Amino acid sequence: MSAADSPTPHESFDGPAPRLIATDLDGTLLRDDKTVSPRTVAALAAAEAAGIEVFFVTGRPARWMGVVSDHLASHGMAIVGNGAAVFDLRAGTLIEAFPLPESDALAVAHALREAVPGTAFAVERTAVFRREPAYEAPDPDGPGACAPIETLLAEDRDQPVLKMLAKHPTLNPDDFLATALAVAGRQAEITRSSETALLEISGAGVSKATTLAKCCAERGVTAAEVVAFGDMPNDLAMLSWAGTSYAVANAHPHVRAATRFMTASNQEDGVAQVIERIVAARRP
Repeated sequence: MSAADSPTPHESFDGPAPRLIATDLDGTLLRDDKTVSPRTVAALAAAEAAGIEVFFVTGRPARWMGVVSDHLASHGMAIVGNGAAVFDLRAGTLIEAFPLPESDALAVAHALREAVPGTAFAVERTAVFRREPAYEAPDPDGPGACAPIETLLAEDRDQPVLKMLAKHPTLNPDDFLATALAVAGRQAEITRSSETALLEISGAGVSKATTLAKCCAERGVTAAEVVAFGDMPNDLAMLSWAGTSYAVANAHPHVRAATRFMTASNQEDGVAQVIERIVAARRP
């Protein structure tokens, strides 16, 4: 990391003191190998011992939260699917969902496919993942339906659609997002967190920020009392809402430009470094 890229510290954590930490996972809290470092585990536990609540706020579905399941300490609350649902990880239960309506999903899919031929779609519901044949998946032979998007949205209606995914094999990821926002941005919340041309589509007005704000209001926590961490465009709304926000050093340029403070990279336990300073500031 060059001198120009060195982390910008937040020198004071009072007025008001932080009451809740909201952190993204991939590229932020997790290291590149998708593990949680011992230093980060200790920092999270120290925060909660000091009376600071911890929320994991991620684009991941609940079924991919096993990566942090062994490191919950006394916390266990997660906002998943970019704000589409709130899960109690300890109990393994869905608390609340903010789904993408089928009609809006179809409208977005049709608009995007017309604007960008070759786009393939997948659907993430509460407990199932379904994809189109052209949508490449990590486990393409895994269980689940493989059908056109119209069929996927018409099935499993007992489970809400938390997120629709759109993938293109060749487009630049930022260009793909810009096109999607131009042709369908009024019908859904569209963002991205992958290094590839993969878009994440949620219900209109549903983001990490809106759901985090709701959860904080239920706890009597104000935005000024929240410290948030992120690295990709899907974190921008949350980072803008929170009173104090950090981009990790490896964050997307748009995130770094929009965030006042920066900490070290995910590989260097940047989130843990800030949490340690927060906890130290609370000691007499």
